Amino acid sequence: QVQLVESGGGLVQAGGSLRLSCAASGSIFSINAMGWYRQAPGKQRELVASITSGGGTNYADSVKSRFTISRDNAKNTVYLQMNSLKPEDTAIYYCNAERYVPIHLEFWGQGTLVTVSS
Repeated sequence: QVQLVESGGGLVQAGGSLRLSCAASGSIFSINAMGWYRQAPGKQRELVASITSGGGTNYADSVKSRFTISRDNAKNTVYLQMNSLKPEDTAIYYCNAERYVPIHLEFWGQGTLVTVSS
């Protein structure tokens, strides 16, 4: 099992910045990729950014050039640096971890709320 704990959400004005953190514990050796998803009111959960164990990254088009995902392997922590925030970035942000073998499993954090005021 993998446990994920997010932190860093809050209220920020449009144009501002926030950094989210996700600390992983448990069977972290088995994690192949980690990512951030978000869910706005009335909308489906969507991928924001992901990073593989090899360091490869992937971003949603809506956040490219504004958000940066990174990882600190020594601290078992993944970060999401969010710059130039927009009101449409308002959502609950969830940390996700994936294990591919021997079977595909996903683990989720409890979520952290990001509110961007206009």
